[in-house]
This record gives sequence, C-alpha cells and structure tokens, in this order.
Amino acid sequence: MEPLIPQHGGYRHLKTFQIGQLIYDVTVRFCDLYIDRRSRTRDQMVQAARSGVQNIAEGSVASGTSRKIELKLTNVARASLEELRLDYEDFLRQRGWELWRADHPSLKRFKAKRCSTLDEVRAWTQDELQQAKAHGGTRKGTDKHGQARTSTDKKSVPVGGSPCASVPVGGSPCASVPSCVLVANAALSLLNLCSHLLSRQIAAQAAAFEEEGGFTERIYRVRRNRRSTGKP
Repeated sequence: MEPLIPQHGGYRHLKTFQIGQLIYDVTVRFCDLYIDRRSRTRDQMVQAARSGVQNIAEGSVASGTSRKIELKLTNVARASLEELRLDYEDFLRQRGWELWRADHPSLKRFKAKRCSTLDEVRAWTQDELQQAKAHGGTRKGTDKHGQARTSTDKKSVPVGGSPCASVPVGGSPCASVPSCVLVANAALSLLNLCSHLLSRQIAAQAAAFEEEGGFTERIYRVRRNRRSTGKP
C-alpha cells in the first residue's frame, strides 16, 4: 500500500546539502578574514550561503506533504548560491585578481582532494601557500600560472591590515599566493559543483511531480486503494 506520507527529510545524506554546508562554513570564515565587518556585502554573503543550505534541508522535510514546496525551496537554494557566486566573482574582479579556469593547476589539486570539511580546505590552502613559497614566484604580481599579486600589494590587504597570504614567500616582498585568492576560487569551484547537482535534483523533483502529482493526488490514490481492498 502506498503510504499517505512517504519517507522524507533525509537531507543530511544529500550531496547538495553536504557541499552547501561546506560552502557556508568556508564563506563564514572567508568573510571573517577578508570582508569589512561594516560592509553589507559581508552579511549578504553569509546569508546567501546560509539560505542555500537551509532551503535544501527545508525542502527535503516539506517533501512529505508537498512536492511543490520541495521543488520551490530547492530552486530558492540554487538561486541563493548563484547570488553568492557573483559575490565571490566580484571580490576577485574588483581587486584585479584572477578567476581561475577549470584546468588551473591549483584548482585541479583542490578538486582532487575532495574536501568535505573546513579544516580540509584550510589544509589545502596551506599546502598551496607552501608550494608558492618553495617556488619563490617568477615575477612581481603573479607566479608562473598568473595566480596572484605580491604580498605587499595594497589590494591584497584585508580588514586586519595584514597581507592576505598568511605565509608570505620568504617573509619578503616577493611574489606569493594570497590566501584570499585561493579560498575565493575554491569556494567558486564548490559553488559550481553544488549548482550543477541542484539543477539535476530539481529536474528529478519536477519529473516526480509530473509522474506522481502532489499531496492531493496521493490522498485520492490512498483512499481509492483502501476502498478497493475493503480496509477501513
């Protein structure tokens, strides 16, 4: 017999929820370090990240009685994360830093690590900074991949007044990879993945809604089946 209210709410097992939660953690940390506390952008980025993960969870819980609400909230989550993506892109563009292509060496290493926690993202960041330190850069402003500006560039100075790079190359004013550039591009990679998965999730939800209908249709089917079997 078809249950009136099917199993629902297992959002913690959704890949979109897991990635969305990581995006939220990374964004809170990023804003604490690199965005002025008095800036509206700071609050908007944190709220957009929170909205993404919260709406995935809320949509999953609501799916038991309303596929329509589930579909709507999942789409809201995707829209919130798209807003956040634009904020990260603006951060890089307005400071003259590079938005990495998918085949960028550092980004390929980030994807290969499949980070699932904030600590793992921070460990990857430190690894990249150490690699930049070992290579020593190639010219002022960028390394051989065009990754970043110098640690003394005023544009790489965040709220705290210290260079973005927590490990500047050799402690001297030579080419380094600002950690804010690393984290922003890593966050964009996570956002791209989560947005792609949410699009697939929405398509699956829409197909299920078309095939099975909503809660009203389910009530009708359950009542009809009970009558046909003679059960009260």
